[in-house]
Amino acid sequence: ILQIPFIYYFLKNTHSQEKWIFLGPINIYYLLKNELKLSRKKIKIIFNLDDIELILRSEIKGIFIYDFNQEKLNQILQYKIYGLKIYNLEKWCEYYLQKLPSEVLSSQSLISSNYIISEDAIQLRIKRVGDFLFSIFLILISSPIMFITAILIYLEDRNGFIYKQERVGKNQKKFMLYKLRTMIVNAEKGKPKWSNKTDSRITKVGKFLRRTRLDELPQLFNVLMGDMSLIGPRPEREVFDKELIKHIPFYNSRYFIRPGLSGWAQVNFSYGSSIEDSKNKFGYDIYYL
Repeated sequence: ILQIPFIYYFLKNTHSQEKWIFLGPINIYYLLKNELKLSRKKIKIIFNLDDIELILRSEIKGIFIYDFNQEKLNQILQYKIYGLKIYNLEKWCEYYLQKLPSEVLSSQSLISSNYIISEDAIQLRIKRVGDFLFSIFLILISSPIMFITAILIYLEDRNGFIYKQERVGKNQKKFMLYKLRTMIVNAEKGKPKWSNKTDSRITKVGKFLRRTRLDELPQLFNVLMGDMSLIGPRPEREVFDKELIKHIPFYNSRYFIRPGLSGWAQVNFSYGSSIEDSKNKFGYDIYYL
């Protein structure tokens, strides 16, 4: 009952469409239009409109700009005088996409935004204490589930129920990640490849575990050991990382913090099984960071 007024307050304007003007290159404009298809908010962006009278008549919410160069400063100041909101491209993406596509990032923005967080930062210390205590609590309440699923995995093919795999962690240090086994033994046969929802290597029990994410429960022990956090970018295998670095700018920056059991990308994006999927997920990871 208490939630009802809050839900009403936050959702009452979700059906109204906001209009924004984007000043920048055409390729970024089309990129943003595609990203808005995944957004929860109804937003229309107009490309490079600079007629101030038409802008005021069109009930424009604000303007966001790819590059604040000297030539546009006077024009931007004029918009500000008329009460329009002014954002740079990255801030607009943060507020309205809850994502930072790799195409809008630059070395300058990564430095100026101070993405590298000091290990002594109080928020990381608090986060680590929360990870430790909450993971113990989750292990205690989920241990019966892990015990039952371990038996089911063993009964299906009479093989081990724990699967361990080397992953890349904070500052690109490697660690051993633990999961409940969802595939047949020796599924890759020495040749790493992406997995997907319809993968024939997945066992019958494994399909259920993957659908419910119960196969991830042993990673709570990784959280206890300090290799992972409860929340953060999902850790990837080095062989895939090397390939993704070639295609995704600033990909390594996702390892400034501990990888997570779950994260903002998992909440907002479906299961990733390609370079393009990883590129989309990276946008959510860098926003979280």
